[in-house]
Amino acid sequence: METENIKKIYHAYSNVYDAIFKVFFHPRQKAAIKELRFRPGDRVLDVGVGTGLTLPLYPHYCKVTGIDLSASMLRQARRKVKKLGLDHITLAEMDALNLRFPDNSFDIVVATHIVSVVPEPARLVEEMRRVTKPGGTLVFVNHFVSSKPWLAKVENFFDPVFRKIGWRMDLSFEEFVHATNLDEYRAWQLMKFDLWKIVHATNNKPCENRARVN
Repeated sequence: METENIKKIYHAYSNVYDAIFKVFFHPRQKAAIKELRFRPGDRVLDVGVGTGLTLPLYPHYCKVTGIDLSASMLRQARRKVKKLGLDHITLAEMDALNLRFPDNSFDIVVATHIVSVVPEPARLVEEMRRVTKPGGTLVFVNHFVSSKPWLAKVENFFDPVFRKIGWRMDLSFEEFVHATNLDEYRAWQLMKFDLWKIVHATNNKPCENRARVN
C-alpha cells in the first residue's frame, strides 16, 4: 500500500479504532510489553503508535517517543497522554520507513501491528535497527499467515479484502525472518491457535539484506 492510501484509511478509522480493534490487538500488546525488562532512563520508541493503546503500558521512569504516519490517529493518542498524565511520553507525526532520529538513539523499539501495514517491511526493520543501540531490543507484534495449509488458503483468499482496510494477510513469519535477517529472537503466541505472533529480537547487527517482502 502507498503512503497516501495508508493515511486515508487510518484517518477514516481514527475515531472508532479503539472500539473496533482494541479487543483483538491490546492483549498481545500488553503481553509483549510486559515481558520487557525496562531500566530507569531507558529510551523507548513506539513505531506506529496509532491511537496510543500501548502508551499506558510503559513505566514512567522511561522516556517514550511514539510516532505515527496518521495525524488523525495521533490526535487520539494525544488525548490519552493528556487524560492519563503521561508526561514521560512525546508524540510525533513521522514515516516509520524514514525515521528522523540519529543512529543508536533508543534502548527498545516497539512495532505492534504495523509490519503488515507498511509497504516495505524489511526497510521498516532496517530503520528500527538503525535507531536502536547495539544489544538493544526490537519488539514486534503482528499477524503472520498460518502454517496450517487449509487456514493459509482462507487467509490468502481474504487478503485482497483486508488490503482495502489497511493491512495484508499473506505474510509468513519465515519470509519475514529471512528478509530481515533476524537471527537472535524469541517468538511466541498468546494462545495455542493464535494468528498473531509476539517477537522479541536483539539488535546484534545492521540489517544487511534490503530484500523486499512483496
